[in-house]
Amino acid sequence: MSVTTRKEKLTLVKRDGIAEIHLHISKTNSYTLDFYKELNAAIDEIRFDPEIKVVVLMSDVPKFFSTGADISFLKEAEPRFKTQFCLFCNETLDKIARSPQIYIACLEGHTVGGGLEMALGCDLRFMGDEAGKIGLPEVTLGVLAGTGGTQRLSRLVGYSRALDMNITGQLLTPQEALEIGLVNKVFPQAETREWTLAYAQKIVESATYAVSNIKLSIMNGKEMPLNVAIRYEGELQNLLFRSEDAKEGLTAFIEKRKAGWKGV
Repeated sequence: MSVTTRKEKLTLVKRDGIAEIHLHISKTNSYTLDFYKELNAAIDEIRFDPEIKVVVLMSDVPKFFSTGADISFLKEAEPRFKTQFCLFCNETLDKIARSPQIYIACLEGHTVGGGLEMALGCDLRFMGDEAGKIGLPEVTLGVLAGTGGTQRLSRLVGYSRALDMNITGQLLTPQEALEIGLVNKVFPQAETREWTLAYAQKIVESATYAVSNIKLSIMNGKEMPLNVAIRYEGELQNLLFRSEDAKEGLTAFIEKRKAGWKGV
């Protein structure tokens, strides 16, 4: 069963355990506060839907995933508003990190500025081999990447690479992004969405309760001292040992059959 909710800036499609968030904001998917309000509401809806296991962000605008915040919108706004705007965007993206679902950014076009910051908020990033450029050019406007660009990028690719990208505004090709770990996979351009959704479906058919806890263990654990993170990992493992899926997984292994996962 498929359920589609179309809003002004995005469309939410839910089917077979996967939620697709389709962006259709503008010619380059540059956004204002209105878009992030819609994205925030969609994330909240998804978080409380137990049927959804994977979320894919994608663009319905040719050649662009997103170029980030609308420059005219930012220029006309007062500094206090712009500060609160960045804060709201970051709070919205942080919900992705704390959600049990796996979020995948499907990048089929240029992904720059706040568009990359949106993708960095996701758990995984898949890109087409002819999708265009990816990077954070905010320094060329005299500002920094203030929606997590300096922080999420450095945690992903390391201090030196993140510093270089941020202070030069360098834009990378999909292959260059793959080489430094900025994106996880690069697919043939015309097949990017197909392969991304196939990956998402594999997760849906797996031990999704374990997948959610693996995400939480890695996401939260990287901010902890190692000894504390190991203890946290152990507590999550303790929860999994008590789950129906763990019992089923062990039994299926012994009986040499495919496990019938329930997600609990």
